[in-house]
Amino acid sequence: MTRISFSAFGMANFIKKIMFGTLNDEEIEQVFYKNIIGRIGCHADGKTYVVPISYAYDGDCIYAHTYEGMKVFIMRKNPEVCFQADNMQNMANWQSVIAWGTFEELTDPEKRIAGLKKLTDRVLPHVASETVKLTPQWPFPPHHPEKIEGIVFRICIREKSGKFESMDSQPK
Repeated sequence: MTRISFSAFGMANFIKKIMFGTLNDEEIEQVFYKNIIGRIGCHADGKTYVVPISYAYDGDCIYAHTYEGMKVFIMRKNPEVCFQADNMQNMANWQSVIAWGTFEELTDPEKRIAGLKKLTDRVLPHVASETVKLTPQWPFPPHHPEKIEGIVFRICIREKSGKFESMDSQPK
């Protein structure tokens, strides 16, 4: 913990406590569960690609829906990927988690529909991009999930880690 006095900045009556640390397992889970946007990191043929996606998390896997493109092309070549999500209150108060796992394209109809159900069951903000609206019935469950086009995949997680920074103002 570092103590900084901010008297030069007109904050003479406060001490800032800066704390850096490692998130515990429960805190890591909370970050993954509470978010709907994260970033996939993948690598193949000398090219690294990091891209944001909307997702659902079930405690074991990250589920997502997409269309053919660079990330799918790379993940098919090298299914070992990482996934990152964060809670950012401001530059001095944040949590960041990362998971390593294996990409799996869900082509089996039952697994695909189960993955789509996880995506349609998640809580989304009222204002959402077209990429998270999987059906015209959104935000309601689809009548025929098997008719949703695109690629459904999951990342089965085998390792997780998380860090945080916290700055609290306390009166002197």
